[in-house]
Formats: sequence, C-alpha cells, structure tokens
Amino acid sequence: MSSPASAVPGRRVSLLTLGCARNEVDSEELAGRLAAGGWELATEPEGSDVIVVNTCGFVESAKKDSVDTLLAAADTGAKVVAVGCMAERYGAELAESLPEADAVLGFDHYPDLAERLGDIVAGGKVASHVPADRRTLLPISPVQRPAASAEVTVPGHAQQGWGPRVLRTRLDDAPVAALKIASGCDRRCSFCAIPSFRGSFVSRTPEEILGEAAWLATQGVKELFLVSENSTSYGKDFGREHGGGRALELLLPQLAAVDGIERVRVSYLQPAETRPGLVQAIARTPGVADYFDMSFQHSSEAVLRRMRRFGSTESFLALIEQIREHAPSAGIRSNVIVGFPGETEADVDELARFLTEARLDAVGVFGYSDEDGTEAESFEGKLDESVVTERVARISSLVEELTSQRAEERIGELVDVLVEETGDEPTGRAAHQAPEVDGECVLVDAGECKVGELIRAEVVDSAGVDLIVRPVTPSAGAER
Repeated sequence: MSSPASAVPGRRVSLLTLGCARNEVDSEELAGRLAAGGWELATEPEGSDVIVVNTCGFVESAKKDSVDTLLAAADTGAKVVAVGCMAERYGAELAESLPEADAVLGFDHYPDLAERLGDIVAGGKVASHVPADRRTLLPISPVQRPAASAEVTVPGHAQQGWGPRVLRTRLDDAPVAALKIASGCDRRCSFCAIPSFRGSFVSRTPEEILGEAAWLATQGVKELFLVSENSTSYGKDFGREHGGGRALELLLPQLAAVDGIERVRVSYLQPAETRPGLVQAIARTPGVADYFDMSFQHSSEAVLRRMRRFGSTESFLALIEQIREHAPSAGIRSNVIVGFPGETEADVDELARFLTEARLDAVGVFGYSDEDGTEAESFEGKLDESVVTERVARISSLVEELTSQRAEERIGELVDVLVEETGDEPTGRAAHQAPEVDGECVLVDAGECKVGELIRAEVVDSAGVDLIVRPVTPSAGAER
C-alpha cells in the first residue's frame, strides 16, 4: 500500500482487525482517518511505528484472541494501541491487566486518533478509556436520535461533513466489501452485552450509504455486504422522507443499481422483525442475493423467552416457508446457542427438530457462557460445562450432517459465482454463501478467470457445505 503524499517519516502504522465484518468497516474508517492525518499505512506490522489492534469483545474466545494479538504485536517492538469493542467495553481495566499495550482507546478517541498516535510515538501518555453504557448517550426515542447522533462518535458513521469524499481507505483488494448501514441495538437479549458498548440503534442515511457504495465500486468492489447489529431495524429512526420502517426495502434496489456493483447481500436479520415486504425485496430484487441471515438463536419457546426473544419452532418454520415461496433456492443461515441457563433435554430436542425441518445452508453452534453485565449472568439453572460441551457436540454433529445434505440438494442448480481467488482451481461464492462463514464454490474446468468476475456455473458435486461447480453458457432463470 503506497503512502499518502502528506505522510511524515516515522509515522508508519498498521491495523490488525479481529472479529466481525462491522469491525472491518471500522478499521477502514480508521485507516482513512490516519491517512488524512499524515500517517503511512503499512500492510505488515513489521517495521511499523505503531500497531493498532481493532479488538473483538463479543465472547470469551474472541477476547482471548484479542489479547494474544496485542501481546504478539508488542513483541515486534512497535508501540501498541488497542481499539475496538474489547477496548471500549473494558478500557482502563484492560490497560491495567495488559501493560504491554501503550494505550487502550475507546470509540470517542476515533476522531482524533491520528493526533493520539502521534502523542504516543513521541513518548506521551494517553489516558485509557473509561467505559460507560453507551445506550445512555442518545435519546430513548429512535426518531430523536439523528440530530443527537452528530454529537456522539459512532464507528462507521463518519462520512457526514466530509462532502463528496469518503472517509475510508480499503485495507485489501477483495471484490467484496462490508458496508455499514446502521450501528447499535435496541433489543435487550438477556445473554448479549453488545448494546452496552455499541450503543443504541442508529441508521445511516441512504445518501451516505449510496455515496459510499459508489466509492467502493470505484475501488473494484463487486459485492456489497450490508452489515449492522440488526438490519431489520434499519430506518426506524427516520421520518417518512426515507421510508421509515420500509427504508431497507427502498434502499436495496438503489444499491443494486450502483454502477459496477454486481451483487448486494444483507446480513443479520431478526426473525421477529422480518416483514413480508422485506422478504419479497430480498428475494425478488435483481442484483440482491436471495440470502437470509436469520438470528434464530434457539427454537424452544421456553428458552427464547428466557433469552428475552420471540418465536418458536413453528413460527420460524413458517418464516422459512415464506422465504422459499418467493425464492426456492434461497440461502438461509443462522446461529444457535445451546446450554442456556434452564435449558432441558426436551429443549435441545426441540432445537434439533427445528434444524432438521428447516434445512438451513449454514449454522453456527455456540455454547452458552456468562457475559459480564448481562441479565443472564445472574440467572439460576446454570448447566455444568461438561453438559454444555456435550450439547454443542450433539447439535454440531447434526448441523454438519444437515448442511452437507442441503449442499447435496443443490447439485444440478445454476449459480452465479463471484470469483475471489484464481489458480488451478479458482474459488468464489454463490448467492447463498456469505464471506468466510458459509462455504465456497470450487470452479472446475473454468479456464482463465479473474478475481471479481461473476461466472454462471452448474453445481456438479459437493464437499460438506462447499460446492463443486462447472461454468456453463449463461441461461435465463438461474438462481431466481
């Protein structure tokens, strides 16, 4: 990556990103801020003056990965700065327990990060972030938030005030890029701490999103991966001029029409908020992947109620049936939590029944563990770790079998594959496969192809959740 003309010798920084696609967007925003502040962006940590680690604080394993990455960065001899969710969530506590980090900075440091890094390189000390519940920073009423949000730092929402310029620098040349449409969450799931450190739900305006989408297209991006903590809430803080509760339905065709963009994908849908109009918009809009990332979490009604969520096996199956009425080949994925306090064997059996009947394309299986400051941390009925581990293994084994069967069912289908890697056997993803989590397509007999190319292919075999595909002459009716 070349350095900007304004870069100053001795101000070389690299960014390491952990966690989800939302963090990837935040890192590219930080890269844009640092480049604008005269920092040279390095592709590798070695030789950098500062290494900024964008941490993840979602679950215990992610926290451990973040700490391990910070320690490894410190071994390079560079100054090390922790930012991101774990830094925001624990702040000074993390700094005290991890003296190897030269600073632990929260979201409110992001606008001035270039200056703060300069202070650190010069030998100065920057006071560590002191955490607070970020839900208290904005009004309770969503419609009052747009005006107030200008005074609050919301990562990934920094475009306002930069005019036609996009405050973002790409950190790779992949043909797919995450695009943040909102941040925060107003839900109160009893197991989740995210709202406390990501804050209340705030949508980005369609104008901002479309402007950033057009810029990403000029950077070689072919697929936009729309991310947020809860995409089904998009626009609830808007007035009628932006469509209110229908804002995402109205935004999708506009994004699909951006010159150079081949595919738009929506992530993280709440089943209880997924309206029929949104299902139709995702399933039927040309250029929008018929892909449904549904946050089911469980299907036992009793467990869902303790989770402070809504739904049941039957309501979830009805939603899936609705999706497949509009798009029979739609990709549907989810995550589930097993071992929640009070979960019985009958609850696990109910979850297994749901998964068997749902025929999902991909499922992440997580064992419950207490998260600091959550309601569920105080619940009675905690299960022994060995029981949780056994249930994770049981459901994971079932999921592996079911998702492999679902992939086999796709043999004979026509799919559009976005090429992401070339070589003897190029690989990419079809519409039902999101980046990193849903498997991939391996192209055989493809000849020469280019990264970013969209190739019509027939599924000829499967290997687990991965598909083996062969290019075909384009024909009408594939995938939709």
